[in-house]
Amino acid sequence: MRKKTISKLAMLLALAIAATPAFAHTASIQMAGNSRYKALRLTPEIYNNANSDLSDLLVVDSSGQNAPYFIHNTMVDTSASYEAIPMKLANSYLKEDSFYFDYELALPSDSDTIGTSIEFETRDTNFAKNATLYGSYDGMNWDKVTDDMLYSIDKKTKLSIGFTSPLKYTYYRLQLSNNLEQISFSAASIVYNIETSNASYFVEAFNPSFNVKSSDGKTVVSIEGLKNLRLDSVEIQTSSMFKRYACTSSGASKEIFNLSLNGEAYSDTRIPLARQIPQYDVFEVTITDADDKPIIIDGVTVNYCADEIVFEGEPGIMYTLEFGQDPAKRAPVYDIASYKEEIIRGGIDRVGISQIDISAEIPKGRDYTAVFNIVVAAAALLLGAVIVLKLVKKQA
Repeated sequence: MRKKTISKLAMLLALAIAATPAFAHTASIQMAGNSRYKALRLTPEIYNNANSDLSDLLVVDSSGQNAPYFIHNTMVDTSASYEAIPMKLANSYLKEDSFYFDYELALPSDSDTIGTSIEFETRDTNFAKNATLYGSYDGMNWDKVTDDMLYSIDKKTKLSIGFTSPLKYTYYRLQLSNNLEQISFSAASIVYNIETSNASYFVEAFNPSFNVKSSDGKTVVSIEGLKNLRLDSVEIQTSSMFKRYACTSSGASKEIFNLSLNGEAYSDTRIPLARQIPQYDVFEVTITDADDKPIIIDGVTVNYCADEIVFEGEPGIMYTLEFGQDPAKRAPVYDIASYKEEIIRGGIDRVGISQIDISAEIPKGRDYTAVFNIVVAAAALLLGAVIVLKLVKKQA
């Protein structure tokens, strides 16, 4: 009898644990290309049904194994600016134990000459000299720039002095200590060498479903399908001529207009949203009509900043993206994220989604936590009773 009771409790415990589903939704990944790594750009439907921080995403291969991935959402454009401005030797002289070289711009300039380093050329070899560099705007008052070393030894050379920040001096003075070798320089140049990086988001556009309702001097455009999207902007399409104030449910506001005057068309119906992330199923844009007739809304375009899932895809293997709103889900941590910069610099194939399956919403109101706790407590009491009975039986 006790064995049957324990078995029933074990079955109830298993059912209680199994009552909480793992993943509710899937997206079939359409593989393409021959590169080792693949990038899948997420769609609005995935964002709407996933955790807001995307912690519930899994990439699974056809054998059920998880494929490591990292999330990528920006493209970094790097540009380099290089310019060498020649200088001429204005003076050179010996003073105490140091030798000095004074340089000025070879050609006059109407604008500031900005440099990030100074470079020298010489035919001399087998030397290493401590150097001090000074800068001046008038050739009379000098500011110390930095201490450094210049050398040319065994085919290894260092004939430039870098600045900690860009400088605008017109004159430069080089001081060499103990120049017994009588080293001279055949040329000198002020160099401007700057590398800048600009990060841009992956911006995608789509036309969501929307409803329009006008009352009390306002038109409310209710837009669906924006939950969890990192919004860049929302734009209203209309043929009406107007100039009115608009605000969104996230707090963004702007005066929008669509005018045609004197044969010229003027239109700006785009509201920037600064990558705001709505947490609700419906996003609203309210247009103040006052006493004017409501404008006709022909369409809505939403631009959002998309994320890419980058993973290693093996040839001939099918992959599926699994996701489902599970706030307790912890984002997986993979080694691939530690070398993602190297992967991004290489070749990556863009892959798409062939089909998305959104499971029916799990019925609310059925909380299995209480059942689980009751079953665990009952099992513990029963096992305790069995142990006590066995002890009593042994003593008897």
